[in-house]
Amino acid sequence: MVTVRTTAGLVEGKVEEGVLAFLGVPYAAAPFGEHRFREPVPPPAWDGVRPAVTHGPAAPQATGEDIGLYAPDVFAVGEDCLNLDVRTPSTGETRLPVLVWIHGGGFSIGGNGAAWHQGTRFARDGVVCVAANYRLGFEGFLALEDAPLNRGVLDWLAALEWVRDNIAAFGGDPGNVTIAGQSAGGAAVATLLTMPRARGLFRRAIVMSGSATLVATEQQARDYAKALAARLEIEPTRSAFARLSPAELVAEQPPPLTGDSGGLNESVPIKPVVDGDLIPSIPLAALRGDVPLLVGCTSQEADVFVRRLAADVDEASAQALLDHLGVRVDEPGLTPAERIGRAYTEHLFTRETRWIREARPAHAYEFRWESPVESPVGGGRVGAVHNLDLPFVFDVLDAPGVERTAGPGAPQAVADAMHAAWVRFARTGDPGWPLGHTMIFDGGL
Repeated sequence: MVTVRTTAGLVEGKVEEGVLAFLGVPYAAAPFGEHRFREPVPPPAWDGVRPAVTHGPAAPQATGEDIGLYAPDVFAVGEDCLNLDVRTPSTGETRLPVLVWIHGGGFSIGGNGAAWHQGTRFARDGVVCVAANYRLGFEGFLALEDAPLNRGVLDWLAALEWVRDNIAAFGGDPGNVTIAGQSAGGAAVATLLTMPRARGLFRRAIVMSGSATLVATEQQARDYAKALAARLEIEPTRSAFARLSPAELVAEQPPPLTGDSGGLNESVPIKPVVDGDLIPSIPLAALRGDVPLLVGCTSQEADVFVRRLAADVDEASAQALLDHLGVRVDEPGLTPAERIGRAYTEHLFTRETRWIREARPAHAYEFRWESPVESPVGGGRVGAVHNLDLPFVFDVLDAPGVERTAGPGAPQAVADAMHAAWVRFARTGDPGWPLGHTMIFDGGL
């Protein structure tokens, strides 16, 4: 066992695959009780040595859904959810690059304990990996009248400030931090790139299957909260909503994606709020070019899910929907359902990545390796679906659920290439290919 001193007290980790793991370390006090719907505050100091050998709880959320894809993400949820995991090859004065990971889940579900983004192999390869939990759903983002907006965003900042103040004791360099995230986590990274309060807390950024438009206006957020309060017959205030238990509030939340055809922003009901202060504007309009950026997505993000919904659509109806979306799909040999699936991948994900690349210089990638597994949810093969690049980037093709989704022959060579590129980017800001070029990861390496 190895002990490290943090600003709140000593933590004792464990050895995990030859690296050191410090799990469930609090970076802020539990955001419930007197702290509910408030800004995060530092965790209470403790005496003695705090064990840090198991994942801390993720934020309260809906659990139990299994659509037959991805990892069996079974992790505890609870009120003491402002915690993070640190994995490092060694502690002390090593000054290693740091990767801070923000998980996805539509700002409503997910946790740092999910099997496909564990950072052990980053630590194995000389990068200190930090993965933070944060407030989700209404706890983190509902716009109450007498509570700070963007509480989940403030949690991201608190985690980054903890890294600044503590990571040197874990062997990391606080001046060489890369923030990274996928899906909603990618949108979080894009948002942090434009926030004045986040400047100086990181040097580089990675946006995977993310968005720089996934925000609400303050008026939209206030109206949403008022409508919810009216339905619940309470006031849209902190004290009124605090009378609901976390589980009761989660039960009132919509699903992470609503399927709105207007685009990704319209499909994600819970999200950060442009308040003119913490988040000054829509991130896409404020993206600067002074932070090295790696950005990309998979080639078939939404295909498999949409095919399920469009299984019985004929060619004429498919073309009408594509015309409505303003998307062309010219790939020959596709069924109407496959054309619609490809169109929604463009409509929800591909164009979001393209907009970021057009807004500022970036190293770009596309994950094209297609899983041959027959999908249990949409018919046809799983393909290069949303989330499938995660176990390749984290080099965890042996993680639970990967074989079920990718099959037994997922190419380790692709994982080697992607993981090495992310490690190199975290070290130097150069993943191994020029700015403006798109690296294709498809198994033909």
